[in-house]
Amino acid sequence: MTSRIDEHLAEVRARLPHRPTAGELDALIADGALVVDIRPVELRQKDGALPGAIVVDRNQLEWRLDPTSAHSLAEVTDADQRIVLVCDEGYASSLAAASLQELGLVNATDLDGGYQGWRRLNP
Repeated sequence: MTSRIDEHLAEVRARLPHRPTAGELDALIADGALVVDIRPVELRQKDGALPGAIVVDRNQLEWRLDPTSAHSLAEVTDADQRIVLVCDEGYASSLAAASLQELGLVNATDLDGGYQGWRRLNP
């Protein structure tokens, strides 16, 4: 039997734009995508930083990435900007990307496999 969260995750991912792989990340950054590391500080300290990414705590994500918010980051240009969220393994980031989609950030998605997927390609 599939759990409700697994069903929900599948539904969310079906609505997201292309979920890039770790091998696509450098090209996306070069093309101007905003890569956002939402991992908790403990995981970033344990495993290291993700080159080219900005760090935004998950609990501040919507306020920092909503271009209409008084608290948005300078790196956020508009609702059409390509945003790639990165969590540890690519689960929480899918749910967070769906939340950004609900705010109108139509090109928000997440990294398939998360930081650990990137790390396997970049030991």
